[in-house]
Amino acid sequence: MNIMDFNMKKLAADAGTFLSRAVQFTEEKLGQAEKTELDAHLENLLSKAECTKQWTEKIMKQTEVLLQPNPNARIEEFFYEKLDRKAPSRMNNPELLGQYMIDAGNEFGPGTAYGNALIKCGETQKQIGTADRELIQTSAINFLTPLRNFIEGDYKTITKERKLLQNKRLDLDAAKTRLKKAKVAEARAASEQEVRITQSEFDRQAEITRLLLEGISSTHAHHLRCLNDFVEAQMTYYAQCYKYMLDLQKQLGSFPSIFLSNNNQSSSTPVQSVSTPSVLASASASLPSVSNSVVTSGISELKSSSGSRKARVLYDYDAANSSELSLLADEVITVYSIPGMDSDWLMGERGNQKGKVPITYLELLN
Repeated sequence: MNIMDFNMKKLAADAGTFLSRAVQFTEEKLGQAEKTELDAHLENLLSKAECTKQWTEKIMKQTEVLLQPNPNARIEEFFYEKLDRKAPSRMNNPELLGQYMIDAGNEFGPGTAYGNALIKCGETQKQIGTADRELIQTSAINFLTPLRNFIEGDYKTITKERKLLQNKRLDLDAAKTRLKKAKVAEARAASEQEVRITQSEFDRQAEITRLLLEGISSTHAHHLRCLNDFVEAQMTYYAQCYKYMLDLQKQLGSFPSIFLSNNNQSSSTPVQSVSTPSVLASASASLPSVSNSVVTSGISELKSSSGSRKARVLYDYDAANSSELSLLADEVITVYSIPGMDSDWLMGERGNQKGKVPITYLELLN
């Protein structure tokens, strides 16, 4: 019975406190009661915390979209994460495209121009897919997880203490209101005692909340380090992709004219198509060493002389800065060397335009 009485009294006290807070909150909204204002410093900290939470959520969600554009895949990963289970491994988009290209290349024949190119492209796409997986994994660990920990951990604690502070403030203002209404000396003395107690509890809770909120600056510093890790992961990913595509471009660029001419011949003379693979294989095996030696010797002669040569552009090239010249595939430009220039570059001229051009994009003409 004693325990039951205690519980009943506690429930009654809690109900009375809740009602008192509700009345105070309503009267404040109606302008019928005074409200204790928080100091400016605490208000600024609360505003900073709320701003941090909102932008952290937006950045986190958009990063997830960037790393995994497929919404269905994101939902699946979310459920597996909540169930504390590992999501089934599936090919990502670059890996799937790469596999299709490789299968198609093998179907068309690795000895054909198109089949060979498809296989090389497919292998590169698979490499990009692997790099994509590494970017997602690294970013999830070093960037997304710390942001999520703040939202689901630190900020939840701040929200809880902020709510307690709000309740303590309502208790304090309700006690002040009762003090103003007290007429009898005994009731007034009890109200003054209640105000002192609620004021002390409010001050203590305000200090706890302030200390938590001042940790937001440390959160910003931590998130800055995580942001640096994310940028480094992206830099590594894009550098890998650039390297893979550059290697692929060089591989495809070593035999375009031979493959194109053979493809054209096979379309116009189908009778000879049976022997084309062996001709391509022998041609592609023997030609690069000859053409490379000719190109190398031609460039060496050009660099050692003060003259100029005509050159055909092999691939499109976008200038990285104002000192370079943008190029279009198959156009013919004038090239020459100037003292002190890097060995991988020449000066190119097209009409009134001129600038540095990469040697690997050129074929010197006789």
